[in-house]
Amino acid sequence: MQISLVRDAIADAARTVVLPTGIGKLTSTGYVPDSVVAPCFFVAEVEVDYDRAMGRKLDELKFTCRVLAGRADDRSAQRILDALLSGAGQASLKAAIDAARGAPGEMALGGLADDVHLQRVQGYRWYEHQGSSFVGAELLIKVIGDGST
Repeated sequence: MQISLVRDAIADAARTVVLPTGIGKLTSTGYVPDSVVAPCFFVAEVEVDYDRAMGRKLDELKFTCRVLAGRADDRSAQRILDALLSGAGQASLKAAIDAARGAPGEMALGGLADDVHLQRVQGYRWYEHQGSSFVGAELLIKVIGDGST
């Protein structure tokens, strides 16, 4: 699997969420941005476990992604974040990532991986990014696929 391509595909999947009226669109990148326009989703750290199956047939990538909802108002930013972290609905990042798994028998992330799975959310708190504070959370996403490509 090509890590940069997988990062971009995760960001593309996240970009499909539809936020409540008046909030605008989710900014989504496959890399850590220099500056943030909230609400923002980005793929940050990656851990790589090679050779999960013989003959380079399976590698496992574990991505820590962050969603930063806002900073202007504690309550409104947390409501946006809660919508993004919900398990279902138009604003759900879980639903958006699940849709990127493809139909049964199809490859995930547009053919880049065998599977993608948003495993959990953690670190619901205030984050500092380039000197500004944002309410946000981390999402842990596991991707498995052919290690020889």
